Amino acid sequence: MKFKCIALINFLVLQCLAILGVSKGFDFFYFVQQWPGSYCDSDKFSCCYPTTGKPAADFRIHGLWPNYRNGSYPQNCDPNNPFNESEIADLISSMRRNWPSLACPSSSGESFWSHEWEKHGTCSESLLDQHSYFQTALTLRQQTNILQSLKSAGIIPDGGSYSLANIKDATKNGTGYTPWIECNEDSSGNSQLYQVYLCVDSSGSNLIECPVFPKGKCGSEMEFPTF
Repeated sequence: MKFKCIALINFLVLQCLAILGVSKGFDFFYFVQQWPGSYCDSDKFSCCYPTTGKPAADFRIHGLWPNYRNGSYPQNCDPNNPFNESEIADLISSMRRNWPSLACPSSSGESFWSHEWEKHGTCSESLLDQHSYFQTALTLRQQTNILQSLKSAGIIPDGGSYSLANIKDATKNGTGYTPWIECNEDSSGNSQLYQVYLCVDSSGSNLIECPVFPKGKCGSEMEFPTF
């Protein structure tokens, strides 16, 4: 009985510390999803399909990034906790569908996931271990169907031009929260929809309104390329 009471007290203390933000060392997450057509149609990147084949024409996870309210962010927080694929063995199939790498040379994604864990995930390890970190991102991906939100507003990846305001409104209508939109340029210098940022509380459980947005901005119109 005494042991159970001590265990319960320790659990409650840890929960209180987490709520108060004592143990985590960051304020919120950016959950970032990327349109593969814009990654591949850019001189900035070399695009190679994964060894498993061309991904579906849908937004893919880029990352789940701890951030501070002042706009800065922690990174590479624990070199003693490297990526270990065996810890996410049951997630690999879903990871390859929802978090594929388009970098060259072609790969099955492990180097991309390793980079994301070691640069960003280690900075939330006090709350999310490796399995929980990747599972959280996959769950958020299922909760936020960006492509469907855009399609419902008549915004489709057909190479056409759409307004930034309509893209933001469609995403907010679909997710319930205001996104930040990142653009890049295609090989002809045209602005295109590249990444969508949503904010998540420090537990990784709930979408929130962003305390701060990244720097930079898109023009009023952008293309939504095919993939």
